[in-house]
Amino acid sequence: MAEKTTKRKGKGESELQRGETQRANGTFAYQWKDDSGKRHIIYGKTLPELRAKEQEVQDDIRDNIRPEARNATVNDMYERWKDLKRGLKDNTFQNYQFLYRMYVAPKFGRSKICELVKSDVKRFYNTLVDERGLAISTVDGVHTVLHQVFDMAVDDFYIRRNPADNVLKELKSAHAFGVEKRKALTQAEEKLFLDYLRNSPQYRHWYPIFAVMLGTGMRVGEVAGLRWCDIDLEEGIIDVNHTLVYYKHEVNGCYCNIHSPKTKAGIRKIPMLGNVKEAFLEERKNQMASGIRCTASVDGYTDFIFVNRFGNPQHQGTLNKAIRRITRDCNDEVLSSKKRNPVLLPPFSCHILRHTFTTRMCEMGVNIKVIQDVLGHADVSTTLNIYTDATKELKKSEFALLDAKLM
Repeated sequence: MAEKTTKRKGKGESELQRGETQRANGTFAYQWKDDSGKRHIIYGKTLPELRAKEQEVQDDIRDNIRPEARNATVNDMYERWKDLKRGLKDNTFQNYQFLYRMYVAPKFGRSKICELVKSDVKRFYNTLVDERGLAISTVDGVHTVLHQVFDMAVDDFYIRRNPADNVLKELKSAHAFGVEKRKALTQAEEKLFLDYLRNSPQYRHWYPIFAVMLGTGMRVGEVAGLRWCDIDLEEGIIDVNHTLVYYKHEVNGCYCNIHSPKTKAGIRKIPMLGNVKEAFLEERKNQMASGIRCTASVDGYTDFIFVNRFGNPQHQGTLNKAIRRITRDCNDEVLSSKKRNPVLLPPFSCHILRHTFTTRMCEMGVNIKVIQDVLGHADVSTTLNIYTDATKELKKSEFALLDAKLM
């Protein structure tokens, strides 16, 4: 911007400078051109107010902040981010868009991005938790999107700094939100679960898929996507080369896609334990006896092993609902037996079965690199975190037994 020079005096005001004018209604305006020659204008009710805004313009020019940033909203920048974002699994990207449309766009998204400060973001997150009652995991998803949107705004010279930096961490501390560790089933709980499935006429048909999860540590999408051609019953090998992703969105409805595994390390071969091989054979026998066969084709993939009575592949939502019903009825049966200090099943999900498998391997002293390879972890630190938790619990239980013997 050119150096300011005296132009004329306003009514009852000090001398105006270059680019400043006083309007007929007594307010003031300042005009300037950016590097491209585009004209911009700002207004102030008083000359001091206008001069303060002019200083902001000077600061923006010095810091290479775009002139159009003054009118850009969070929603504007989100649309820019959405158009350019790459490298996410489709389901993850769809979920991010849903969270933004649901919780950000209607109100907070209309805010001018250049006017937002850290306290505004913090207030917004507090509203989501305190007034809308969102779980911290949901707010975490909202934060992931917003932080990336603000990062893009910084990189593209719309704002100087990211107002969402460290806000989620402070929110968790203020609300005493902890990171809940996934707790594996104990050996007694795992045995109760499998024994109940084996002996229950109502739930016996669920035994094969849950036995495979507990005996391989495979992700639920990997198990759901298994085809008969992916397993070699003679050699006892499972070839994990894809995953089945189930979508449930308010616009697109419910549908499935085949994706590559979560990471490159996810492409792997898993040796079958004896009970896993038996579970596959039982599933085949059950389907032949009931006349069930796979009728679905997903992205050219068919002949899925674990299907429902309609011939469609199972998915995480259905499996987790089944676990909840099984847990309820199993515990009712145990309590009705009126045993002293009975073992009961805790609330758990499909992913806990993967965690349980890992814990059993750790308890048996399996090499950490073998565990990493079987689980398909790209980063050994992910495996080590589980390993550390498992061995910590094992040491505590072993020392408790030792303490009891010494008393």
